[in-house]
Amino acid sequence: MIFTPAFLAADWYSNLMKLIPEGKLFSWRAVFDGLPKIVEKLPTTLLLTASGAAFGLILALVFALVKINRIPVLYQIQAVFVSFLRGTPVLVQLMLTYYGIPLMLKAYQTGININAIPASIFAVVAFAFNEAAYASETIRAAILSVDPGEIEAAKSLGMTRSQVYLRVIIPNAAVVATPTLINSLIGLTKGTSLAFSAGVVEVFAQAQILGGADYRYFERFVSVALVYWFVNIIIELIGRLLEHLMTIQTPREMKQELQAGEDRL
Repeated sequence: MIFTPAFLAADWYSNLMKLIPEGKLFSWRAVFDGLPKIVEKLPTTLLLTASGAAFGLILALVFALVKINRIPVLYQIQAVFVSFLRGTPVLVQLMLTYYGIPLMLKAYQTGININAIPASIFAVVAFAFNEAAYASETIRAAILSVDPGEIEAAKSLGMTRSQVYLRVIIPNAAVVATPTLINSLIGLTKGTSLAFSAGVVEVFAQAQILGGADYRYFERFVSVALVYWFVNIIIELIGRLLEHLMTIQTPREMKQELQAGEDRL
């Protein structure tokens, strides 16, 4: 499926490109006329980011709970696993996943057609585990920061352990962890540029393809830099909105906000 925003596909955009001088050493026209084709691959980049972040967040929560509760055997496995993921480059992890999963499938004779598995699946697995290794410490610290008094109050009301986690600990920990997790999401978005090593054609790979066609590599990389910059600005704005919505106001702050609203009226 080809995705290009309407304003980049419109005729006026093509006409505007003709007004920009070509340039010999550096061409602004090459920077902007490559944007439509680069943006075509933006859904792939966003899908890698969203999938890696979603699965990574689930794994991170599991890792954090295992470490907090020091579950026998699982705690030791988690410690080694997280240490390995934090101590090796994400590109190496991507290559290990890309070549390792097919070897495992062959070794266990699963009968799965390896060639039918999209390369993006291997990339998502690598990004998810890498994200989980770092986010698990953020989530663990956020969970431990929850006021013990609130936990005891929830238990005194007859809540089960799972209810305490779902209704008290996780909502409070989410407020603390969100800013750091948003920063990790921005890092993951930029990290998806490594997916081209596994044969995934996302925005960075598309810029390389365009650069190879006309040897305007620098201009194409400027184009893809603008795309990444724009996407991460949007993520940052969404993150700030989430932080604002999740902020727990004190009674004094609520009173001040109510008073300000009455003054405006």
